Amino acid sequence: MAEKQYKTAENMSANHAESAPAYFSVWDLHAYYGESYIVQGVSFNVHEGEILALLGRNGAGKTSTLRAIARLDDPMVTHGEIWLDHQHLHTMKAHEAAIAGLGLVPEDRRIIPGLTVEENLQLAQIVEPIGWSLERIYDLFPRLKERRKQEGITLSGGEQQMLSIARALARDIKVLLLDEPYEGLAPVIVDEIEKTLRIIKAQGITTILVEQNAVRALNLADRAVILDTGTVVYDGSAKEVLENETLRAEYLAI
Repeated sequence: MAEKQYKTAENMSANHAESAPAYFSVWDLHAYYGESYIVQGVSFNVHEGEILALLGRNGAGKTSTLRAIARLDDPMVTHGEIWLDHQHLHTMKAHEAAIAGLGLVPEDRRIIPGLTVEENLQLAQIVEPIGWSLERIYDLFPRLKERRKQEGITLSGGEQQMLSIARALARDIKVLLLDEPYEGLAPVIVDEIEKTLRIIKAQGITTILVEQNAVRALNLADRAVILDTGTVVYDGSAKEVLENETLRAEYLAI
């Protein structure tokens, strides 16, 4: 593979010493699950309003990196910096990082049993009442408005994914973290979610997308970061990955 296709954590850490952090930056991030060394010096920048696809084979460290960014207790971060709009998130707890502007949509969606669609959204607004209004959310997700009195966990998989994204927007977020949002969904529902993500992008919200369906993620994203065994092996345009058969075969098996 041509050398220009690689931008490693080492290169980026050297650049970090010479420049101010970008809108969202991850620098030399290291994290463990127990004794397993999962995230091994990951670094990348994301521009404001950009969609970044975080890709790699199974076990490459994608979800672990996303959870480490969100400041969750697992994996355990041992080293690294995370910056959002000049705020240093790496010294914060998960709830503090959420207040600072991170919105995580986990793979299992975490819809709260016993609460309606609207109550799930209102709960997020109680915690942080300065996010999107219910009216604005329902304009973006008309299907949720139709089902606002229905218990959230009784929704279809696609509708639950919409609710999970909407709940993140109900707070005042700057960066949306999505873990496998297309998992188990029909292509027509994925189309609908991608349309929504493009609207969110137009609102100036930055998105980091972890997704096994690499082709769909690359077609949506502006840029891509590819991980292999917990390290960055590619950082560049999503279009270049789509056009580079060798790169896709070696690291994405597509």
